[in-house]
Amino acid sequence: MPDVTGITVCITISFYEPRLSWNEEATMTFLRTTLLALSTTGLMAGAAIAGEVSAKRGAQVAVTSGCHDCHTAGYNETGGKIDPAAALKGTGLGWQGPWGTTYPSNLRLTVAEKAKTEDDFVTFAKTFQARPPMPFYNVHAMDESDVRSLYQYIVSLGEAGAPAPAFVPPGEEPKTPYIIVAPPVMPKG
Repeated sequence: MPDVTGITVCITISFYEPRLSWNEEATMTFLRTTLLALSTTGLMAGAAIAGEVSAKRGAQVAVTSGCHDCHTAGYNETGGKIDPAAALKGTGLGWQGPWGTTYPSNLRLTVAEKAKTEDDFVTFAKTFQARPPMPFYNVHAMDESDVRSLYQYIVSLGEAGAPAPAFVPPGEEPKTPYIIVAPPVMPKG
């Protein structure tokens, strides 16, 4: 049960307040407002921190963890608007570097093929490896409730759709648009 002591204290202070000067009254108003703000902020934060597992929370995790940045076509171009039909289906925009050309995978297919249950997805998320630029190590570090919520969100999106283009080895030309990720060039001297 959430702690509502701050709210009770605020109400109590407002009922037992004696006649105060303007300066003292302003101070009391500030204190009541601050206590109310702190107590309600604590209540709202508690709900987010509690580790609730839900598709709704998974949708938030997908945004704040950057999943849509690469795995949802049109997400960046629309300023973060999510097209439910394209959400987490991967894209045909490749990332080319010394490793070859990689594509953001269709996470709906990943769930359908490699992680049919929530427990399977947790195991997959904590152990998979990927080529650059996918920061798989960040997924390994995610809290389990975030991973479970992400699974529920991905499953809620519906039909898996088609796979993203396959990896293209170094030296081969991709058939889709791609971004070149060059190694850093060190200054001379």
